[in-house]
Amino acid sequence: MRYRRADVAGGTYFFTVNLADRQSDLLVRHWEDLREVIHEVRLAHPFSIVAMVVLPDHLHAIWRLPEGDANFPLRWSLIKAGFSRRQSTGERIRPSRKAKRERGIWQPRYRGAPDS
Repeated sequence: MRYRRADVAGGTYFFTVNLADRQSDLLVRHWEDLREVIHEVRLAHPFSIVAMVVLPDHLHAIWRLPEGDANFPLRWSLIKAGFSRRQSTGERIRPSRKAKRERGIWQPRYRGAPDS
């Protein structure tokens, strides 16, 4: 299956990002880790957070990217990886994810759409 992404440089985007385990409360138990990782990513790759809601097993975010920049996939990759590195291991990891050196914390994709 091919996923299509809208690449609007300087655009405003809405995202829903889910944990792999939809019964988990990891995001609210470790919200400080999430906050720190987002801060670090924003320093290296600036963007504005228009709004963000963190729920136990998923989050919603509205971001505005800088003019000439549409690289939200890089930012999400860094946030997900940084948060994952701060968590203890123990989750179930499928062989396909192990082969890619991925943890089993996040669903592999996220939903995002530009706000027109």
